[in-house]
Amino acid sequence: MAAIDPPTRAAPLPTATPAGAALPLARLLYAGELAPDQLVETLKHTQRLFPVSDVRRGPDVRALPDSPRRLGPVRLRQAGRTYDLVDYLALNRVAGLLVLKDGAIVLEDYELGLAPADRWASFSVAKSVCSTLVGAAITDGFIASVLEPLTRYLPELGGTAYDGVSVRHLLQMASGVRWDETYTDPGSDRRRFLDLQIAGRPGSLLRFMGTLARAAPPGLVFNYSTGETFLVGALLEAATRQPLATYLSARIWAPAGMESDATWWLEAPAGTGIGGSGLAATLRDYGRFALFVLDDAVVGGRRVVPAGWFLESVTPQIHDGVQVDYGYQWWPMPPGDPIHRGAFAAQGIFGQRIYLNPRERLAIVVLSARPKPTGAHVIEDVAFFGAVAEALA
Repeated sequence: MAAIDPPTRAAPLPTATPAGAALPLARLLYAGELAPDQLVETLKHTQRLFPVSDVRRGPDVRALPDSPRRLGPVRLRQAGRTYDLVDYLALNRVAGLLVLKDGAIVLEDYELGLAPADRWASFSVAKSVCSTLVGAAITDGFIASVLEPLTRYLPELGGTAYDGVSVRHLLQMASGVRWDETYTDPGSDRRRFLDLQIAGRPGSLLRFMGTLARAAPPGLVFNYSTGETFLVGALLEAATRQPLATYLSARIWAPAGMESDATWWLEAPAGTGIGGSGLAATLRDYGRFALFVLDDAVVGGRRVVPAGWFLESVTPQIHDGVQVDYGYQWWPMPPGDPIHRGAFAAQGIFGQRIYLNPRERLAIVVLSARPKPTGAHVIEDVAFFGAVAEALA
């Protein structure tokens, strides 16, 4: 599990499968019905499921040096049992693990056939990337503020349940619009969204979001919704007049020194980017994104997002006196273990994680192939992150 030298060039972007050839695979994926090896191959090649746009790297690559520090024994207790690092890798079906302390690699490990040049699906980790792009769009003057009404940028949603919803409500998933995120239920809103994505008709996803009903006034209820982050992506494309992948390349991927091109799903060829999912990148480039955030999005002395943006983004919501551990598409660590004070994470189904602890200058990236979209872990990720942080504190 020693650090591995970076590839000299990115792996070539594979050619997408002809339209329709892998459509049943997408449904099996979200239903949690793929065999282990088939799941790994799917997560390594998600560009075969849907059309993609390339997120281009820039000319300069941010070095990730080896740290002089090594990670000592990692031990954690859960439900009366003691687990270690090897248990976490094996039991949680980890394909890639990267631990960065003070900007340097403490641990880098590849399993399940993943190689350093391979891209891997991020799923909802892309939501946190979208949130960061909203901050960039505010800095660039494309979006006035998070208090602006969504319909200013997406007038197509006028007269729908999204009337009166602000950009901030959308980022917090507190629009009040009804949504069922259940991945394994073919009748859920999430699976209806997937079926429209499979059909690949331009504009169909935005029209679908406009048919949803209101369940509560905006700002009163948190309800996790991939559809909401699709709207964040559509908002970004409308405001910047650029594809999501192009804006990500210009504001983050190239300036932050990514080593490889990434890919991002599209609704249809040349269609809207799928803001809530579909970004695929290498383990090290996810690590570079984590460092970009730990650096408060300041690159070469230039600020990409407004000052205080990440603090605002990871502030939990309060509804009727009850705290919800969700910010602007980021998950603040719940109160409890003091090692996590100020820490937050990006999370995706099947076990994709980016853990950020600014106080400890620690970033942990986990890429996994757990058998079901949610609830398939053996060891709690937060407990593992805390054990790593303690071992390096």
